[in-house]
Amino acid sequence: MLYLVATPIGNLGDMTFRAVEVLKSVDLIASEDSRKTSVLLKHYDISKPQTALNNFNERKVVPKLLERLERGETIALVTDAGTPGISDPGYLLTHEAMQAGIEVQSIPGPSAVIMALTLADLPLHSFTFKGFPPNKEGPRKRFIAMEADSTHTLVFYESPYRLLAFLKNCLEVLGDRQAVVANDLTKKFETHYRGTLSQIIEKLTSETIRGEFVISIEGVRKEKTKTTAGSDL
Repeated sequence: MLYLVATPIGNLGDMTFRAVEVLKSVDLIASEDSRKTSVLLKHYDISKPQTALNNFNERKVVPKLLERLERGETIALVTDAGTPGISDPGYLLTHEAMQAGIEVQSIPGPSAVIMALTLADLPLHSFTFKGFPPNKEGPRKRFIAMEADSTHTLVFYESPYRLLAFLKNCLEVLGDRQAVVANDLTKKFETHYRGTLSQIIEKLTSETIRGEFVISIEGVRKEKTKTTAGSDL
């Protein structure tokens, strides 16, 4: 059995009972960063062996993990925060396990995307999650432009090092839309910057940018069309 275990995005108290039980029961924990996972395990008094599985070593490690799964061992996959595979390592192992006929279960938990959206005061009936944009400006602007005509709320992740550059590209490509930038969700200094993109950029320009960011941007507003009697629709 392979378990995909969601872990807290900041506050360790957000760990679910089921997730704790699963981590206590497995033979091995595959973690994106064993140092960060160790903090979580210690908090919940969990003592299990770990092996590193990240974007740099997954092609080498996945075959070894598959061998152990095929021998009947149980493995839990965790990342630094949130659900494995969502802008995090996890897809390759999950895919190969399923192809090999190994049972996979997902243990749900905290989600930065959903939390940010519920606090964004933007339409939630539909949204497009884009994850992390490219690092370089040209590809990043093309990445943003792909959703320029979408009526869905757009959600992105971004690092503190490129946040302002990303927001300025969004302003240039999408126009001055309403947006919310959420910083360090569930942590002590959780902050939400609301307003138009230009207002948020102005505010952030004068602040020290640190932590993890989720950016929600309104989609294109649907124009109400006027109809008259006898008009063809």
